[in-house]
Amino acid sequence: MPDAAPIALMPQLTGFTYAAGALQGARDNQEDACQFAEVDRAGTLPLGRSGGVRRSSTLLAVLADGMGGHAGGAEASRAACMAFVAAYEGSEGPLGERLAGALDTSNRAISAALARDRSLAGMGSTLIAAAFTPAGIGWVSVGDSRLLLFRNDKLYQLNEDHSLAPILDGLAALGEMTAAEAGAHPRRHFLRAALTGGVIELVDLRQSAFLLCDGDWVLLASDGIESLSDPELADVLATHAANEPDAMVAAVLAAVEAIAEPAQDNATVMAVRVG
Repeated sequence: MPDAAPIALMPQLTGFTYAAGALQGARDNQEDACQFAEVDRAGTLPLGRSGGVRRSSTLLAVLADGMGGHAGGAEASRAACMAFVAAYEGSEGPLGERLAGALDTSNRAISAALARDRSLAGMGSTLIAAAFTPAGIGWVSVGDSRLLLFRNDKLYQLNEDHSLAPILDGLAALGEMTAAEAGAHPRRHFLRAALTGGVIELVDLRQSAFLLCDGDWVLLASDGIESLSDPELADVLATHAANEPDAMVAAVLAAVEAIAEPAQDNATVMAVRVG
């Protein structure tokens, strides 16, 4: 994670330009959901295309990746995403409290959906939400979707990964398995935490604003983006850093599609340009 200067030494950010898009990949259905909300006005950008470019001085971005089959996964991600946005917009107080409260509301929305329809048993969703303010960014995440910062041609992951991947990579670093074995492990993408309506085992909550700089790019991405290696993704971001967010989203998704992964998962990208 890049170093940050004290807030008092940083100017207020001048605004955020944003867009989103998605690929269905090799899946039979789309189980990702995403939504941007600016100030007190919310609107969902259509999945599968960028939906154009908009600019705002404050911004909330939410991405949910559902699981539990055709009906369950789509219902879980949609319910979690919509509940989070509504709860965050309807709350006041410190940034961390608003994010934590909205996460709890999202989890309860899944519980309520299960109570209404028991055929959805087993459904759940990962979730990542980022709140952009003139002072910086706060976030909350559960699961393996990624919050990425691209700054000065370097790519950083800001949030924690709640899959088994970092555990396996840690074992490889200790010499208990090879890096190749860790990368190919059949349970590498097994989730250690998700929203299922019950207790959430792991939560990554950034309560105070992480400092951003004009010229930064911030991406929220579901795990389908991992068909690209980090160096490959960084190359795409560097090539298109001067473009608008809709062009950036299109370029990233085109690069994922070009990999032609036979089992390509849904891939959703939300791109925010700072300044």
